Amino acid sequence: MSSLKTFSELRKIKTFRERFEYLKLESCVGDSTFGFDRAFNQKFYRSSEWKHARDNVIVRDNGRDLGVEGYEIHGKIIVHHLNPITLNDIVNFTDLLISPEYLITTTLRTHNALHYSDEKILEDRTLNVRFKNDTCPWRQ
Repeated sequence: MSSLKTFSELRKIKTFRERFEYLKLESCVGDSTFGFDRAFNQKFYRSSEWKHARDNVIVRDNGRDLGVEGYEIHGKIIVHHLNPITLNDIVNFTDLLISPEYLITTTLRTHNALHYSDEKILEDRTLNVRFKNDTCPWRQ
């Protein structure tokens, strides 16, 4: 890996599309991640260290897709590693695993688009237009 992607750099990027471009990976469907060593990966994602880091990142990003205002996540939130993790990272518990500097919140759709560098996955995405008292119709 030539250079690590960081939250410090990502936060300087204002738009969702530009953040997507910064983060997208050049992989494709079927690329191996952990293969037969997937048990290590799954054990890590069940650990208290991961759950604590995940919760902190969700709070930091205000539950927004790629941390961008106006892209609030209303369903399941995925915390994405900005840099692909390896078995070595898990075995040696490297900083890439749980440091907020290397994590960001995403939706499943954005997460898949990042991993497969497929912007078409994002195309039918629509933003909900918000207006004053939209959650309190009796205050119209």
